[in-house]
Amino acid sequence: MKSVLGVLLAIIGVIVLVVVFLAFTLWGSYNGLVTSQQLVENSWADVQNVYQRRADLIPNLVKTVEGAANFEKSTLIDVTKARQQVSNVKINPADPQALQQFQQSQDALSGALSRLLVVVERYPDLKANANFLALQTQLEGTENRIAVERRKFNGAVKDYNISIKRVPTVFFAAMMGFTPRPYFSANPGAENAPDVNFNFGGGNATKGDASANGNSAPPAPSPTPKFIVTPTPAN
Repeated sequence: MKSVLGVLLAIIGVIVLVVVFLAFTLWGSYNGLVTSQQLVENSWADVQNVYQRRADLIPNLVKTVEGAANFEKSTLIDVTKARQQVSNVKINPADPQALQQFQQSQDALSGALSRLLVVVERYPDLKANANFLALQTQLEGTENRIAVERRKFNGAVKDYNISIKRVPTVFFAAMMGFTPRPYFSANPGAENAPDVNFNFGGGNATKGDASANGNSAPPAPSPTPKFIVTPTPAN
């Protein structure tokens, strides 16, 4: 009788130990997932902040450019429309389709801004405008920050997705609401801040100087600038 009772107590003890072990494992895994999830959310907030900074700079940029005589209005309209589309996108970054829509709208705005910078090269007054130059510098810095924050977001998503697929977490992560998150993956090269280089084929620095030195001959028309984009390597 005593031996049977001893066996039962041993079995109960083993069960209790297993339950306690599983409870601590579940507790630790859950806390780890919460931490990883919050890192993703924090990284996403940083992405939104830098995009919002760019959007906030655009109205002042448009207002400055509008002051140039005969500036190409279609370019400004494209920038304004692209910014409005970005503002209208409401996104849940956990939804792959919503994240893709967000990326597309931001890429469209990046393209419109790039075209604006190319067109500005044809307007010497704007190129010498201190306010425009300051805004351009801020935009370039913001583009760099966008590239950095995108990479950080993808890094946080990678760590989170790895966490929910590890054993034993993979067996209960979905039941607790932890599902895989999509990566921020734009078009090839679109996630990299552009290196803007206006290449006029040489000799453009002295154009227009002839009239300033008393030469009555009109300056030769400036060729269309070549917008060279040199992507930075992505992680």
